Amino acid sequence: MPGDLHAPHSGSLPFRKPHRAARFEDMIHGFRERWVRRRGHVPTVVPYTGYGSSEWVRIFCRVLLSRPPGTLKSERRRRRREQGIRGWRSFTSVPVGDVSVTIEVGGQRTTVVADRGGVVDTRIPAQLEPGWHTATLSVAGSKPVEAPIRIVPPETRFGIISDIDDTVMVTALPRPFVAAWNTFVLDEHARTPTPGMAVLLERLSAKYEGALVVYLSTGAWNTAPTLTRFLSRNLYPAGPMLLTDWGPTHDRLFRSGKEHKQKNLRRLAEEFPDIRWLLIGDDGQHDPDLYAEFAAENPDKVSAIAIRELSAGEAVLAGGRTKQESSANAVPVVSGADGSQIADRLGEIGLL
Repeated sequence: MPGDLHAPHSGSLPFRKPHRAARFEDMIHGFRERWVRRRGHVPTVVPYTGYGSSEWVRIFCRVLLSRPPGTLKSERRRRRREQGIRGWRSFTSVPVGDVSVTIEVGGQRTTVVADRGGVVDTRIPAQLEPGWHTATLSVAGSKPVEAPIRIVPPETRFGIISDIDDTVMVTALPRPFVAAWNTFVLDEHARTPTPGMAVLLERLSAKYEGALVVYLSTGAWNTAPTLTRFLSRNLYPAGPMLLTDWGPTHDRLFRSGKEHKQKNLRRLAEEFPDIRWLLIGDDGQHDPDLYAEFAAENPDKVSAIAIRELSAGEAVLAGGRTKQESSANAVPVVSGADGSQIADRLGEIGLL
């Protein structure tokens, strides 16, 4: 939990018998794990960008089975990643659940346990100066890797939370197929940035020095390396991504994307009580409703809501637009078709 700095892993819950779909998924993972281990695959930590304050850090990573570095097939896979790969390859790796991961950061060592999908999302105490740092992550039998961590200065009063699909990256596909297309088919170099959005976020980051930029999406952790390269290649400010692990949970058939966003919005508000957030999304999903709800609950924690308006064609493919209304509690709401128009609207209310 956000307030528990000493939680030893990514968050344990009282034991409940898992959903039937979750038990079936675990059975499939177990079969695949045994099969690839016989082929010489070993546990490997995939690090993701974390964040924190001068007193704690939130660490993200995933443990997968892959071929040891230096083998011919592992080198071929590395070259494919550099040249651009189809998204489906991100889903061919086998996660390792309930494995111990050692985290070294700020001169301290902590051992946590990955969840059943191999994901680690944990908050641990650490004394670090503001700026960029690295945490060293390792599992038994594998080489350590480094995860970047952004430590937010205590005087920071402004932050940015941005959606990804149709906000910083154009999808222009029927909503039911967007995730499947971007995840399984599209070459990562073919993904299109939303015009002007990178410039907008960079201008905001320059104006509000020390601002934390967080990319909050319902996308799967499998796509994190691809999305990280996309954001970097298109000059978006570096920042942590808060994604989710697709598939069944202990109590339901499929994870709730809406609940994922709500939970992380509230968590960020608790972790950084002095920061006022600019919430950026699009009108093709639930972003306007989610952001308005969060602003109503926390009017003192939201500077403004900025919504990218989909084109007529995009809106039809997305299943329509979410009606935008003025936010309660005097939180300003601006909108525009691209980053340039949103920048103009933010300028009119004095944020840019």
